[in-house]
Amino acid sequence: MSYENIKYDKKDQIATITIDRPKVLNALNMQTMEELRQAFTAARDDKDVRVVILTGAGEKSFVAGADINELAKHNAVEGKEYTHQGQSVLDLIENLGKPVICCINGFALGGGCELALACDFRVASDTARFGLPEIKIGAFPGGGGTQRLTRLIGTAKAKEMILFGDPITAQEAQTIGLVTKVTAKDKYFDEAMNLAARLAALPRLALQASKMLINRSQDIDLATGLEFEARTFGGIAHSHDLAEGTQAFLEKRKANFIGS
Repeated sequence: MSYENIKYDKKDQIATITIDRPKVLNALNMQTMEELRQAFTAARDDKDVRVVILTGAGEKSFVAGADINELAKHNAVEGKEYTHQGQSVLDLIENLGKPVICCINGFALGGGCELALACDFRVASDTARFGLPEIKIGAFPGGGGTQRLTRLIGTAKAKEMILFGDPITAQEAQTIGLVTKVTAKDKYFDEAMNLAARLAALPRLALQASKMLINRSQDIDLATGLEFEARTFGGIAHSHDLAEGTQAFLEKRKANFIGS
């Protein structure tokens, strides 16, 4: 499949999706969002892909935000549809069934920050900046920012970031739980690849089930969550990888997981 605004690469069971619009700091227009939908759908359906890395081209920005030229033209009906389309892409990423690592250098603002929030892990260079500045143009984060950020870092810090709209450093983002790891600028992608390789070596069904259960835990009470957990565990109890993993543990050897 050919793309205009992104690049899609695959190696060693890891798919790398790169937003490639450096001249506009990788700003998200609707074409780019639709290409992201296609790329993540392809990664989801490819049995050879175990982990996905999402990053941005260039030295200055992961994604500097939405394309303001598009945003400024919307009426009420178009604005709602625009938001729904963007949210659906981020929902796809969040619920992909495979781990997604966001690899961030430079600006992750507005829609870029929201895109990062939909991923499972966020690895940032020490030059990265995170923010949701929509309030300063009379808007608010409409790509899931008000919901995912609050769930991730808590109400008080989410209000501070969204209502003031000021960016924060990668180091502060790590302190409040927004970022998983911060590295030097020349090492952030290597760190993301290292995490991806570790995840790719783990049993696929257990990873998929764990991610689903954690995501669902945000929306259901404890008793329902525990029952869902028990039923899901029963669903993988007969899997090859669980049998192999337990046998390898007992025999004190490395397990040979095959993803089934």
